[in-house]
Amino acid sequence: MFVVVGLGNPGRNYEGTRHNVGFDTIDLLASRNNIKINKIKFKSVYGEGTIGNNKVILLKPQTYMNNSGMAVLDIYNFYKLPVDNIIVVLDDVDIEFATIRIRAKGSAGSHNGMKSIIYHLQSDNFPRVKIGIGKKHEGQDLADFVLSRFNRDERERIDLAIEKAALAVEAIIRDGTEKAMNQFNSKGKKAQE
Repeated sequence: MFVVVGLGNPGRNYEGTRHNVGFDTIDLLASRNNIKINKIKFKSVYGEGTIGNNKVILLKPQTYMNNSGMAVLDIYNFYKLPVDNIIVVLDDVDIEFATIRIRAKGSAGSHNGMKSIIYHLQSDNFPRVKIGIGKKHEGQDLADFVLSRFNRDERERIDLAIEKAALAVEAIIRDGTEKAMNQFNSKGKKAQE
């Protein structure tokens, strides 16, 4: 079984913001795989179904971004699954806009949601799919930037990146992280980045 965690903030105020591309990816995965996100538990809303031949849970923590690890720890403890069967989808300000990057493990960087997950799981040994949301303007507060919305041109490009992120998650589940990294990570860059 796999748990796919999309990071974001709950509530209408945050819909469509840069920080919520993880939630957007979960919604797309649910639609593509006929999974209803209609259950409440683990400090989250979630749905259960299959991707390929694998049982999956698509999870949207409702703890707000900075406490996402509490929700992930709840489901991890409940199902007692291997930590590397948790796949996290998140926004990233450090990779090129509207690109995705798969990593098998690693640090949180500046992402507070990922910091919370690593802290609560006491491990960074789980795959993640990062979606580039652009870089903040000089002098702009990072929190203000990640909570801002995309303009129309950016929205079209980010929607394509979200589609690619959903395909990447499906590839991780179907083929494993290494093969998915080889398929989706940009050529010419280090595979583990």
